[in-house]
Amino acid sequence: MPNMSLPPEERNLTPEQVEALDWRRRRGSMLLTLAGMFTIIAVLLTCWVGQDLQYSPGLARPMTYYFLVACGIVLVTLLAGLYLRRGAPEVP
Repeated sequence: MPNMSLPPEERNLTPEQVEALDWRRRRGSMLLTLAGMFTIIAVLLTCWVGQDLQYSPGLARPMTYYFLVACGIVLVTLLAGLYLRRGAPEVP
């Protein structure tokens, strides 16, 4: 008898499919963790971005570029992690 607490598409999976599903969800958790770490880095970089924009001449604004890269990494890893973690949790 299938486990009724699972979504209908996950009720009758083979062991190989369950392993692939668990791997996908673990990878999603890892990406969400990376998004959290880079969020902390981006928040710390905001301390220098204002000063960098105010006092750096021309396009020589390395902290601003680091901040934008960190925000891009956060966005990509957050969306990918949320996509991979979709569905029911491993332990209901």
